[in-house]
Amino acid sequence: MKPLDFNIYLITDRRLFNTLEALYIAIEEALRTGIKAIQLREKDLSTRELLDIAYKMRELTSKYNAMLFVNDRVDIALAVNADGVHLTQSSMPTYAVRKILKDNSSRKNGAKTSLVGISTHNINEAKDAEKEGADFITFGPVYHTPSKIRYGEPLGIERLRDVCREVSIPVFGIGGIKPDKVKDVLNSGAYGIALISGILGEKDIKSAVKWYLEKFV
Repeated sequence: MKPLDFNIYLITDRRLFNTLEALYIAIEEALRTGIKAIQLREKDLSTRELLDIAYKMRELTSKYNAMLFVNDRVDIALAVNADGVHLTQSSMPTYAVRKILKDNSSRKNGAKTSLVGISTHNINEAKDAEKEGADFITFGPVYHTPSKIRYGEPLGIERLRDVCREVSIPVFGIGGIKPDKVKDVLNSGAYGIALISGILGEKDIKSAVKWYLEKFV
């Protein structure tokens, strides 16, 4: 498998902003500063609303030669020619998603959507994701974060290390990863980090991105 060309996976949350335009401005600033992968994750929107945002995200990521992933919605990802989809534990299974992507690629010359990421929260889910053909996984929450409270207590760095040892596909640690925690996450064997508020929750998006990018130099 070709290695992923990004180590920071930025996930959207429009609720951090007063308007969609403010979200777009923040995403563009992150892309301009060096972010190379965006996951559109706005689960509570209607299909039409999500599609509108997806087209805008595709426009922005294309402008900066970055990758776009759409959470769960394979149809939206295909409609905007995203680079991939990101599945949850309740999403359509990977084999079915692969079939849709393959069928679409054979019908549509130049189809781009191909990568599949999966959210995991324990070692069995991580192993299953690899077995089912995921290109990469996120694992967490590693540390405490409001966006992951529903998944229970933080899993911690040791469990992340165990997962990285047990699977061979790229693992992105997620959940409460501040700049001072990045080194520990990477030392555990993680390929990279997934962030929401660590960047989008900061007033100075440019500085926040730089803080994280410096950890990968």
